[in-house]
Amino acid sequence: MNTTNLLAVSQFHYPFPMLKNPYAAVMQEITDNEWIDGTYLPLYKDDPVTRKKYKKTKTAHIASQWFPTASLERLRPACRLMLWTLYNDDKYEEYSPEEISFIEQQSLAVLKGTLSGEDAGIPLGGLLATLREELVQFVPPESMTRFTDGLQKYFNGLKQEQHYKSLKTFPTVEESLAIREDSLCLYPFLELLDLETGLILPEEVHQHPVIKRLKALTVRMMVCFNEVQSFSKDEATDAIYYNVLKVIQHQKNLSFEEAVRQILHIHNEYLNEFQYLQRFLPDFGPWQDAVVNRVHYFSMTLNGWRSISSGLDRYNSLTGFPDAQTAKNALDG
Repeated sequence: MNTTNLLAVSQFHYPFPMLKNPYAAVMQEITDNEWIDGTYLPLYKDDPVTRKKYKKTKTAHIASQWFPTASLERLRPACRLMLWTLYNDDKYEEYSPEEISFIEQQSLAVLKGTLSGEDAGIPLGGLLATLREELVQFVPPESMTRFTDGLQKYFNGLKQEQHYKSLKTFPTVEESLAIREDSLCLYPFLELLDLETGLILPEEVHQHPVIKRLKALTVRMMVCFNEVQSFSKDEATDAIYYNVLKVIQHQKNLSFEEAVRQILHIHNEYLNEFQYLQRFLPDFGPWQDAVVNRVHYFSMTLNGWRSISSGLDRYNSLTGFPDAQTAKNALDG
């Protein structure tokens, strides 16, 4: 990341607590040695350079910022999911929306238990089958449904990204924010916070418009930060057509610095609304304390991501992420 980008990223601030799971290092060792160089070695068997890039992304440390109080057993599936998000995102960023639809169908079927990992016919089917086995030990069916709904949002966003990328056209600013809200793949993690707390909130809490809005604001704030942070990476991978910062720059004919000011303004409006809703939550009766606590967990993802991602080569250099064709070719066919 160049100096200009660093200065832009430094303008994002979150008045929220930040914790990190004490099992982060243990899970990172498992991720590197048992998963990347073990179970999932066939993905990049003859490509130690790409495997090293995934290790340096420190997916277990990212998950540990988002699930800071989970036990080791509950943190494990969160870390496996985090590794999947990177593998999946990198592998399919060059696929057509139609091809992604097949991956979506098979992936969700595995996670819903209607298809085995072996029969899915996709490279990451086994990973998803293991992830399901781990998750159902700790969360009920309704939590799994919200989780898979969150993943469906991700795939929908991914397909929309590829639509604009293939046409080499830019959406509107609001369209790009909506696309990235889905494709950032934060919703599945927010929907898995039952895993973190061990407390299953009732469906009426999850479906309350204020809670749904707080989740959306959390994701959109992270989108704004991520677009500035990923600006150089997205230029290098031709992903400019759905990077919100690039869309603002293009649609309004602004300099990089002017576009940053605009996206920071959008971000701060989201932040102000989040803090207002957090401060004046509706009355959830006997669930009030649990809801207050859950909203705190929403907020901790923001400082957590800002903290860990600032030191990752994936976002801070042009050599820290896998070549798109390399990722696409991994176990293709």
